[in-house]
Amino acid sequence: MDNFLVSLAMICYMAIIIGIGLYYAKKSNESTDNYFLGGRSLGPYVTAMSAEASDMSGWILMGLPGVAYFTGITDAFWTALGLGVGTYINWLIVAKRLRVYSHVAGNSITVPDFFSNRFREENKTIMGIAALFILIFFTVYASSCFVTVGKLFNTLFDFDYTIMMIAGAVFVIVYTYIGGFLAESVSDFMQSIVMFIALIAVLGVGIYAAGGLSPVLENLKQFPGFLEFVGIGDPVLVDGTQQVANNLPVFSAEPADYGIITILSTLSWGLGYFGVPQVLLRFMAIRDPQEIKISRRTATTWVIISLGAAVLIGMTGRALYPTELLTASASESVFILMSSRLMPPFLAGIMMAGILAATISSSDSYLLIASSAVAKNLYQGIFDKKAEDHQVMRISKITLLLISLVAIFLALDEESVIFQIVSFAWAGFGATFGPLMLFSLFWRNTTKEGAIAGMVSGGVMVFIWKLLLKPMGGILNIYELLPAFLISCIFIVVVSKMTKTDPRVQEDYDTAMKELNKLNQLN
Repeated sequence: MDNFLVSLAMICYMAIIIGIGLYYAKKSNESTDNYFLGGRSLGPYVTAMSAEASDMSGWILMGLPGVAYFTGITDAFWTALGLGVGTYINWLIVAKRLRVYSHVAGNSITVPDFFSNRFREENKTIMGIAALFILIFFTVYASSCFVTVGKLFNTLFDFDYTIMMIAGAVFVIVYTYIGGFLAESVSDFMQSIVMFIALIAVLGVGIYAAGGLSPVLENLKQFPGFLEFVGIGDPVLVDGTQQVANNLPVFSAEPADYGIITILSTLSWGLGYFGVPQVLLRFMAIRDPQEIKISRRTATTWVIISLGAAVLIGMTGRALYPTELLTASASESVFILMSSRLMPPFLAGIMMAGILAATISSSDSYLLIASSAVAKNLYQGIFDKKAEDHQVMRISKITLLLISLVAIFLALDEESVIFQIVSFAWAGFGATFGPLMLFSLFWRNTTKEGAIAGMVSGGVMVFIWKLLLKPMGGILNIYELLPAFLISCIFIVVVSKMTKTDPRVQEDYDTAMKELNKLNQLN
């Protein structure tokens, strides 16, 4: 009976999501502009909430609480702080400029479109490189969402992980295939509310069950490094599983080192915001640049509260159930564990819908942007420039299916750690597009050659640092986003200084800045 009520709540939620997709299907499929960018018609609250929901994914309900549960507050806190600051700065300095400039630069409707039009390239090299990186990193991102769904149903109902992961992926694919950007953004708005309520509710019942926040903190003091900000809990593992003694999890007597370099590299999560297409697209899609201030305040408030709640859920879960989740992968189910143990079944089902909401709101964005990169930017932008809208739409939907199959294959490993998958893809976007976006919006003399050098060096360095340098340890054991971001910036500046700026590009830049100044004077 309990499982039936949980399932009923989740089925009702999924039916609402499908309904939204069907409602917006006709309008979304009228043109590629509507399908990929919603005709630049998003209101300020839909823009803000859908941006954050699509950004955070199941990571905020499973990945981040899992880190806090497994090793303590340190890693989770500095990551959350970096993301909170990054959210605010991105909305403050990038949003309005990009909304204005993307319209001036050929009414661009995708991020590769904007970069290509910004530099007035004819051979579409920038567009092709950007589209390929989007395809690579969003396929990885989508796989993390499918892992989330598989873990959710496997933990909740003890169903086979692989079957549940594939079933969840199929649901997301069908929904995205039907609805496009408008359906995605409107449902993401609703899903951001569900996610927010779920985080606050689960944290509330968890703290209540523990007898208050003070008992939680007192309980956690017995785990070395768990409540430190410059040291981190070091679980004693055997074959990846934390050991238990006297009904308590075993940690090393001395916390692992977490120095200033590590703190800075963890804070660098915030740099990723300048390059993630799912957020940048919302900036481009808002109907009125003057409404961005409302969006900024809404988005920042949502992010700060949600991230804080996610970290505290992990901490509270460890206090309540110290030996329940003994691997890094299993610890990411702490939100599910607390919901199912502490809430009535139907209400727990609604909380589980929060995980579905987070997963759907992100994976539909990832699939849609990746398929648009192939159809709009590679197929129409490079291979068949005369392709009509209906051809681009068809290629997009075929691509969506193919990307999904690859993402499903990557998600087959049940021991995948969501936090690690997301951190790699996040670094990829942050280093590939973040520096170029900032220089494109703020430096008039950025050249096409500098743009190409920055994208390639940043994207490639993410792989080099993650796979070759980071395993060496020591000072190299930092988050790959930070060094890759800096390398990209250096390449953009050096190569731009060595090459000549197109006068037409400078004229476009001046036009965009004049438009921006007019808007700022109206405030």
